[in-house]
Amino acid sequence: MSKLLKISIVVFVSTFLVSSMAVADPLPGQILKFEQKPMVATSIDDVFYIGHDEWSTLYELEAGLQEYAGVAMADDFADEFNTPVLHVRWWGSYKDDEIFQTIDRFLIAFESDQPVDAQNNFSHPLEPLLSQVVTRGELAPGSGTFTEEIILAAPGEGIYEYNAELALPFEQEPGVVYWLKIAALVDDPSLIVEENTVWGWHNRDYTVTNPLASPRVIPGERDERPIIDPNYPTEVWHFQDDAVSSLASLTLDPSVGSWEVLQEEYIPVNYIDDLDGPGPGEHINLAGVVDHGGIGQFSKDLAFELYTIPEPATLVILALGLVPALLGRVRRRS
Repeated sequence: MSKLLKISIVVFVSTFLVSSMAVADPLPGQILKFEQKPMVATSIDDVFYIGHDEWSTLYELEAGLQEYAGVAMADDFADEFNTPVLHVRWWGSYKDDEIFQTIDRFLIAFESDQPVDAQNNFSHPLEPLLSQVVTRGELAPGSGTFTEEIILAAPGEGIYEYNAELALPFEQEPGVVYWLKIAALVDDPSLIVEENTVWGWHNRDYTVTNPLASPRVIPGERDERPIIDPNYPTEVWHFQDDAVSSLASLTLDPSVGSWEVLQEEYIPVNYIDDLDGPGPGEHINLAGVVDHGGIGQFSKDLAFELYTIPEPATLVILALGLVPALLGRVRRRS
């Protein structure tokens, strides 16, 4: 085989891989780097559960002031990629399907990790590393925009899917724990009093594992069920530590044009019995009927996905791995 043919095959396969990945990815060339899929219709003991959302909404304190306050959710992640986060996908809904004001902006913040230690009995975000506000609009590379699409018109609260292209990519290190904070921004100051237009972040489908989670993080991605309750009727996949809620404020610093995030009073969050899964009760297994605790005993994860672009070296390695198969096809045709 000539050197030119080898180069041609590598280029062809690299192009094929990128175009193939683009079919399912938010934008052409982007690949999935971390995922916690949403609970939409998960069957457990022949009962379907669609999960619930945790309040994550900040309200403008005074019209035009660009200062917000409220409650915000965050969840931790770590993967093995050393390429930046370019695109974020997440899921959520509006309380009781009441939308008094369309949400046109979301806060997306990446934060460092405060691990468990003598002063902290649960982990939580430590310092904001990169904070930005994405606005509703058509997606394009680096556009700083998001889209919203309803994926389940359920009774009470429909579930929406969101996709955002970051204006500022988040540079990260592989095998390091970070936190992702997402909160809706409501620009009508009166709604903070009336508590209308409450947006919430949807929970993860804990029956689906995340193979992209970093194996270097301990305890990392694991099935909590055998540890807490071996009789619980299904697996409960969970990454690292609890998702957390906190009081949060957001302020635009006009001198530098960046957003400052302040937060306090972190609270770890669990699932809720009979909403996210079975409550305490009986479960019929192959050995007979056993008692089990409910899903409310388990730490909660939130539903989101992170996307990046593959390193050129990764594409070349993948392409070279397919060269023998392609050569076989060339010889057979000859």
